[in-house]
Amino acid sequence: MPFFSKKIRKKPARLFFATDLHGSERTYRKFINAGKFYEVDILVMGGDITGKLLIPVIKEGSGYRATLQGRSEHLSSEVELQGLLERLGTLGFYHKIMDEEEFRAAQSAPSVIEALFHKLARQRLEAWVDLAETRLKGTGIKCFVTGGNDDDPQVLQVMHRSGTESFFACEGQVAAIDDDHTMISVGFSTPTPWNTPREITDEKLGAMIEEMVAKVPDLSRAIFNFHDPPVDSSLDTCPMLDWDKDPPQPVIQGGQMVMHAAGSKSVRRAIETYKPMLGLHGHIHESQSVAKIGRTTCINPGSEYGEGILRGCLVTFVDGEIQGFQMTSG
Repeated sequence: MPFFSKKIRKKPARLFFATDLHGSERTYRKFINAGKFYEVDILVMGGDITGKLLIPVIKEGSGYRATLQGRSEHLSSEVELQGLLERLGTLGFYHKIMDEEEFRAAQSAPSVIEALFHKLARQRLEAWVDLAETRLKGTGIKCFVTGGNDDDPQVLQVMHRSGTESFFACEGQVAAIDDDHTMISVGFSTPTPWNTPREITDEKLGAMIEEMVAKVPDLSRAIFNFHDPPVDSSLDTCPMLDWDKDPPQPVIQGGQMVMHAAGSKSVRRAIETYKPMLGLHGHIHESQSVAKIGRTTCINPGSEYGEGILRGCLVTFVDGEIQGFQMTSG
């Protein structure tokens, strides 16, 4: 009499992806908390994790003053000061409280300002690693984080900490996200009008991707975590900018803003050629979208970090196949 056995069905893995937090304290805390809230196995942060601005807060008499987004604010109490600092944290900005003399000295020394900016960015990123290790301890949730084009390489170094249980800096590595699937991460982007720290030509980006792809054991079970989205994919649609103006301004034709595809040809070519299971992308904040390129599901959850809103995407997969996805916002 023949014996029959049922094939053991594997439990699908659940992944939560977000990107482009740009130093926002509130949005990062939501990201870490999303692990337990959505009951996921894997958290992935896709790049541009550090802030953009340093705001000096100047002591004057018994109060303080600061200029935020072109508006001068005068604070007469510690309560008002704390309110300002919380707003700066949500916006992803760094701050330094100083007296008038320190402020004027810093104004005349750009190198001092740059060094202070990098110091504060490193401190916040170190605190974020600590927070992930504390909040995720004992949960089994793995948190993978990569930098983006806006992130200074010196600042990103603080993520590479040995002995972590939950937080892993994954750029430039083949990361085993579970027993069956791997992920490769590239945070560089093609040139932008803002000349950010980690921009390279599309050709160099393609060469970097090829070097990573060669190390992947099974591309059908791979995730391409590339900060730059594939060109002409709906994940990369944004206003066309006039690079000759300072700051760059949207191009207007016939009274309408001109939109265009700002993604990478090399990223698209890699996806079309190697057909990974999943593509995780960011960079273009306003282009929240999901697109199919061949068999590959490609996702850009968009970003509203300055409002303290966490945009993300939940993805369920098993045996190299996407079972479902859901955009989230909160």
